[in-house]
Parts: sequence; C-alpha cells; structure tokens
Amino acid sequence: MRTLCASTLIGEFFVIGFAGLVAMKDPDLAGSTVWTVSGIAMFLCLALCGVVTRPGGIALGWALQLALIVSGFVVPTMFFMGAVFAALWWASVHYGRKIDEAKARFAAQADSPTPDAA
Repeated sequence: MRTLCASTLIGEFFVIGFAGLVAMKDPDLAGSTVWTVSGIAMFLCLALCGVVTRPGGIALGWALQLALIVSGFVVPTMFFMGAVFAALWWASVHYGRKIDEAKARFAAQADSPTPDAA
C-alpha cells in the first residue's frame, strides 16, 4: 500500500506546484501567500509518503485530498484535479491493502511446511 499511496502523493506534489504557478497569475493573491500555502501542501505530500502506513496516515491523506478539491475555489481546474487525485488515493488505499493481504498470504504459504509426497 505504501508504494501506491506514495506514488499518488508524489504526483500531487507536482500538481500542487503547478497550481501555485497558475494561482500566481491572480492579481488578488499575494505571491508570498500562494507559495506559503503551496509549499506547506507540497511538504505535506512528501511527509505523508513516510507516514502513510502509520496510524492516522490514511486519514491525513484524505484531509489532503479534501484540501486539494477545496483549492478549486482559487484555481478552478483544481476541482477536477482534486477529484482525480481523490479517486487515485482511494484506489491506492483500496488496492494497496489487497496487495498487502495477498503478499501476506503468499508469505505464510511459502513459510508453511508442505506434507511429504510418498
């Protein structure tokens, strides 16, 4: 699960950076504000890569997905991109857990002794 979730978060890292560039064109927004918010969100993406398997890591990821969707009020394209990344986050968590379960079953099966064929 960690690999899939981290891949999604790294993709979000870049999308947030590009959204910051788009937000810079808005004359109502101060550049320092745009880059402070974008920088914090980008840092959170990287930090979550390391804690996604710890308690609360998935919930923090969902909070980041919600924040990405809400950022559509500043950069309208982010409504769409946020929804896409929320779907990717769901798929990463859902299928990542299935992969982890299958790996655990395979490892348990490989470790169990096999009866001797006589």
